[in-house]
Amino acid sequence: MNDLKLSIIIPAYNEAQRLPGTLQTIHSFLIKQPYMAEILVVENGSSDRTLAVAQEHSRHMPEIRALHCEQRGKGWAVIQGMLSAKGKYRFICDADLSMPIEEVNRCFPPQIEDTPVVIASREGEGAHRYGEPEYRHVIGRIFNTMVRLIALPGLQDTQCGFKCFRGDAAEKIFPRMTIKGWTFDVEALVIARRLGYPIREVPIPWYYNPQSKIKVFKDSVIMARDLLLIRWNVFCGKYER
Repeated sequence: MNDLKLSIIIPAYNEAQRLPGTLQTIHSFLIKQPYMAEILVVENGSSDRTLAVAQEHSRHMPEIRALHCEQRGKGWAVIQGMLSAKGKYRFICDADLSMPIEEVNRCFPPQIEDTPVVIASREGEGAHRYGEPEYRHVIGRIFNTMVRLIALPGLQDTQCGFKCFRGDAAEKIFPRMTIKGWTFDVEALVIARRLGYPIREVPIPWYYNPQSKIKVFKDSVIMARDLLLIRWNVFCGKYER
């Protein structure tokens, strides 16, 4: 019987500087919890010591597994992490911890009813954004409007980097993925809906990190193109196959 309740999946590209503090923070949180958990650091294409740092921490923090993914792209790392994880609930966690790790417990029972997909939201009643430049917020809302019109009506924040998938849902959703860049999470949520899995948004506090790796204007064009590709895949019935 698998008693592992939670898998925390950290996609990590050139995170050698941030990773030690992040892993220590998560480790300190997990040792106080009443459930068993693991941390999967999925390094992909880094040019720094990200993989070595993860491996070093795994030697004295047994809950950590360090994985290597050859391909660059956050989507690649998340897919590998989701399909390698063993937990009943599998949580995508950005390495910057812009959402305090304590909020993870709000994504699965007993703090919430059992739901196949729960996404952290920076929008809606109870959510708070701290330190985010106004232009970033405006661009984010424009993109979310596009997401709602083209792919995911009703969801207010599909791009927050913290999402929880129940294990059985993850094993159905992530093998169907086709997009390996920033827009992977929109595609994952579209697939979830196509397969009939409910999605719940949970409002969270979120802290802007100026070291974000996303290039707002360049990547926004690519993400808009990805939305049209997702729409085409839906039209062709690709996700149900």
